[in-house]
Amino acid sequence: MKKQCACKSIPAEELKRIKDELPDSDTIESLGEFFKVFGDPTRLKLIYFLSQYELCVADLARLSEMEQSAVSHQLKILRLHRLTKQRRDGTTIYYSLNDNHVREVFDVALEHIEEIG
Repeated sequence: MKKQCACKSIPAEELKRIKDELPDSDTIESLGEFFKVFGDPTRLKLIYFLSQYELCVADLARLSEMEQSAVSHQLKILRLHRLTKQRRDGTTIYYSLNDNHVREVFDVALEHIEEIG
């Protein structure tokens, strides 16, 4: 005999609606990858710097106190996940956040951490 849940019962149609609105598995997988990129403190610093100003690798290296090659590696990851974009001016490449959503995710997460901290 199946035991009935002792908590407030949610109507079956509501449970179905909730389950039906779950994004498809490819979207969930992409979302997981997106948050993995945000899971690295070095990349978070670069996202913060780029949320303030369009910067080249040399500026980012100075700000983050890292070697340019290490910054370039992290920027490649951010670019491959479409979190940053680049613009060439002569021989210099400038990086910025791809769109406002990246900054919003960062800002909301930071606000949350500061509230619970």
